[in-house]
Amino acid sequence: MEQVGIDIAAPPDQVWTVLADIERWPEWTASVTSVERLDDGPVAVGSLARVKQPRLRAAVWRVTSVEPGRSFDWAAKSPGITTAAGHRLERSDGGTRVALTIEMTGPLAGILGRVYARLTRRYMHVEAEGLKRRVEAR
Repeated sequence: MEQVGIDIAAPPDQVWTVLADIERWPEWTASVTSVERLDDGPVAVGSLARVKQPRLRAAVWRVTSVEPGRSFDWAAKSPGITTAAGHRLERSDGGTRVALTIEMTGPLAGILGRVYARLTRRYMHVEAEGLKRRVEAR
């Protein structure tokens, strides 16, 4: 499992407002080209979104757990691999600590995990830094 953490100088509710508005992610992170919600309403268990990222195939992500204001997890399945990503917020001194995680499982996880390891880490850092810039600019 890969993990990236970043501190943001804003309270968790402000970070959550930006993070949970997934259709607007392309505005603040270069790691996402487009997000198309396949349903309506706030992010909830079962919510679906088609996410396009540079150098990767579009994937449909299904939200698997949500604690509004604190965290959400989602997963995308492809033949031979499931990719699960987590987004966690914790109040910290002076703001919010954000932890992003990603884990690949399935028969092809070892091979694809190695092939995409550098890109995955880079995208996680780009997402974390973009979130920080977006929230702190408000």
